Amino acid sequence: MTRPVVSFEIRGRDAARLQDFYRQLFGWEIKADNPMGYGFVSPGIGGPEAGVGGGITAGDPGVSVYVQVLSLVDTLAKAEAMGGQAVMQPFDVPGGPTVAQFRDPEGNLIGLVKQ
Repeated sequence: MTRPVVSFEIRGRDAARLQDFYRQLFGWEIKADNPMGYGFVSPGIGGPEAGVGGGITAGDPGVSVYVQVLSLVDTLAKAEAMGGQAVMQPFDVPGGPTVAQFRDPEGNLIGLVKQ
């Protein structure tokens, strides 16, 4: 039986900075009012009820998440203005969605999917 991906974690040296970055970039509700300062991200609306799908491929070791946005170009520009770095401009995956990627201020690779 297929088990869905239901969570993610983004790590960095300055957790408060990353929490603020993603709060501003994607409008995420993040609550870190706990003894560990762990930023719990509330689920958004419109996501798949069964969880998200994913893929496994060859490449440098690491974990990435993809966030659905209305405009890849605008989101990349906003990420860069906030200290991130675009690493892949919008690209049409053959038979699939249009995607892009950026690195957050801590260097984590984050993918974007056009809604």
